[in-house]
Amino acid sequence: MDKRGIYEAVSGDILAVLDGETNVTARMATVSCLLSQAFADTYFWTGFYVVDPEKERELVVGPYQGTLGCLRIAFGRGVCGMAAESGETQVVEDVHALENHIACDSRSNSEIVVPVHDGTGRLIAVFDVDSTKFGAFDDTDKECLEDLMAKVFA
Repeated sequence: MDKRGIYEAVSGDILAVLDGETNVTARMATVSCLLSQAFADTYFWTGFYVVDPEKERELVVGPYQGTLGCLRIAFGRGVCGMAAESGETQVVEDVHALENHIACDSRSNSEIVVPVHDGTGRLIAVFDVDSTKFGAFDDTDKECLEDLMAKVFA
């Protein structure tokens, strides 16, 4: 099965499991778990950084699968912070070439970060995936992850 086919299959599974579940943390934990399992050969770190309601313009680590993540990230800092600041998905082929990259784990070589909005359009989190492979993420990942986040959190 190609990458898009895997996304379609796991997205269907995620939406079926989450049917009727309203808790945002449970939704994030399920998304992280099932995507991490479906792409175990590519995804090294998979999870959410949640907008901290107590701190202006700061993300705090949320549900994830993988090694220890950074606990807090300021808007505009690193790939996650850039996605939160701009509201646009960030795809980075080589994180080491990015001037303001935050190295939570030095084994990470490429990354994709998708802004996550609630039903009102308010930014609630970013979904972050790191890979030990360079250039692991492309337009298919971007399109499929953006679509999934919109369906799960709208």
